[in-house]
Amino acid sequence: MKPRFLVFAIACVTLLIATEATVAQQERKATSQCQAVAQSIPHATYANFSGTTSVIDATATEETVALTYIGHSTFLIETPGGVTIATDYSGWYTPPRLPMVVTMNRAHSSHYTLTPDSSIQHVLHGWSDVPGEKAKIDLVVGDTYIRNVTTDIRGDFGAPQTDGNSIFIFEVAGLCIGHLGHLHYELTPSHYAEIGRLDVVMVPVDGGLTMGADSMSRVIKRLRASLILPMHQPRPLQSFLSMFGPDFDISYAPTNTITVSLRTLPKKPLIYVAKGMQ
Repeated sequence: MKPRFLVFAIACVTLLIATEATVAQQERKATSQCQAVAQSIPHATYANFSGTTSVIDATATEETVALTYIGHSTFLIETPGGVTIATDYSGWYTPPRLPMVVTMNRAHSSHYTLTPDSSIQHVLHGWSDVPGEKAKIDLVVGDTYIRNVTTDIRGDFGAPQTDGNSIFIFEVAGLCIGHLGHLHYELTPSHYAEIGRLDVVMVPVDGGLTMGADSMSRVIKRLRASLILPMHQPRPLQSFLSMFGPDFDISYAPTNTITVSLRTLPKKPLIYVAKGMQ
């Protein structure tokens, strides 16, 4: 009787340890590395951009992430594990193939749709339909961890609408990639703390529909991302670019697709304008 009890007890302990290990592993997967204190990035040149006039080291063998500018505020993100994500998806600007994940913001109809294709596996709203609640995205899809940081927007007659926009952050292949959505106000210290490190940031440029060039440039300078990808409206682009001095490089892409890895991030911040934003 006692040996059987001992065997049963050992089996229970073993099962408990295995269960705790599995839970701990799942929790680790959903832990943001971008909110941790940024460590030194390996020596690198500029990020590796696709196209015939690549200005970067093309010999990198580590995993890369591709970002394709589709139009307006929609980028298609393709990860090494095959996850495809469309940002600010409205159905107006459609990727060449149906994405697995779409993110949306409700500031304007060009940034969301309530009738997405039913084959899309994950439809992530940057707003909450429950009054007084924030949208909370905390999702692992394949090799990508997706989370959000909510910000206020201007509602009817210019009145602030609490938490109507989400900054979506995609953590993949060691990179911290942020999409600012339809950002209407400059970020607070608590926002910056929630965001953490960003290596790549997609920033709306429009001269005032979101924020003016001066305000938006202050946000970008504070975020200190290595790679800045303008989006939204090409017309005010030059006004936005004029806000940055010699501490930033500016370059124009020959195509609308950009590939980047952790090692090939620019040492000096680079504003890289996709073909569709020129």
